Amino acid sequence: MPEREYDVVLYGASGFTGKQTVQYFAKHVKPDQVHWAIAGRNRQKLEVVKAQIGATVANVDVLEADSQDQEAVDAMVSQTRVLLNTAGPFTLYGDAIVNACVRLKTHYVDITGETPWVKNLIVRYHSQAASDGTRIIPFCGFDSVPSDLGVYLVVRHIQKELGVPCSAVKAYFQLYGGFNGGTLASGFNLQDSGQLALARDPFLLNPQKEHSKQEMEQNQDPEEPQYDRDMGTWVAPFFMGPINTRVVRRSSALYDQWQEAYGPDFHYQEYLKFDEPLAWIKAAGLTAGMALFTGALQQPPVRSLLAPVLPQPGSGPSEKLMDEGWFRCDLLGIAMDGRKVHGLIRDQGDPGNRATVKFLCESALSLALNLDALPGGRERGGILTPATGLGDVLADRLRNAGMTIAVGL
Repeated sequence: MPEREYDVVLYGASGFTGKQTVQYFAKHVKPDQVHWAIAGRNRQKLEVVKAQIGATVANVDVLEADSQDQEAVDAMVSQTRVLLNTAGPFTLYGDAIVNACVRLKTHYVDITGETPWVKNLIVRYHSQAASDGTRIIPFCGFDSVPSDLGVYLVVRHIQKELGVPCSAVKAYFQLYGGFNGGTLASGFNLQDSGQLALARDPFLLNPQKEHSKQEMEQNQDPEEPQYDRDMGTWVAPFFMGPINTRVVRRSSALYDQWQEAYGPDFHYQEYLKFDEPLAWIKAAGLTAGMALFTGALQQPPVRSLLAPVLPQPGSGPSEKLMDEGWFRCDLLGIAMDGRKVHGLIRDQGDPGNRATVKFLCESALSLALNLDALPGGRERGGILTPATGLGDVLADRLRNAGMTIAVGL
């Protein structure tokens, strides 16, 4: 890669999540370690963000580029080694940026959960990015780092410590926090674009391959609450499962192509976990409530009634709620010989904001500062996942940033 002016550019920096990435960089990144800039489509708003952060970013440059203006995007992308993007919905605003990153060989991370959009990126850009060693890594927020990185760490632990392949991993989430308007806008756009049916394919993000009826049935998203004997409590379908499971399966498929397979017939599923008392009532109630809410939002008249009380793009939870939020992801890996390994990823802070910002910023810093140590070495590229593009480097950076990540419990 030719010499670039910046190590990282934070695009979408005036948005709700974007402002938090600026705060994170201002607090955690040493000026002599990483040269970074903020960017977006409105210079005035960016200057306000810079002023609000204060003296710590006095030397941070402001770059203006509308995501629909390919020439302006190219000029921005050509100046940086890594582009961090928080400007969604990515289906609407991400194409020109990824296009530029692939052509100009700039590494890329974002927080999308829009699996059909990423499928399109795979079709259009994976071969070229792989050939050039350019890492395009979507899903670097709460969807889907805990799932994808957690599975990777559990699988590798089983292979290294037990000496056998991994048969399956299950993840169990518990969390507290709020939604921001950008997340809801992305979900609405997915529904309005008619891509929900495509998103239901359990192997949507995998390399092209025929899957047997048994494979399809085994990997369908759970739809009902159930008692989980391994956890000794009731679990329910996790609303982010249709995103996270596709990402984990892509990681497994890519590692299989690279002769570093997770295990023959490896499969993965995830759930929401509920503690006693009355765990079954909680699981059943949430499952029914989510089904009703999702169904209601698919009816235009109902959505129009709810719209005024839902978070709008650019808005989100209060600082207090984001600070009080938390998440916990328990992982259970099952070896081919039946032995079991437990893992844990947890952190304080709203998962959709505080944790997402930590995941995303440390992903970008992994690319900027630790490129040679990443999975596959400097030459690996393509439309990757957190596990295939960042792996142990990201896990170590997150631990150093205060997150609990443990395997072999």
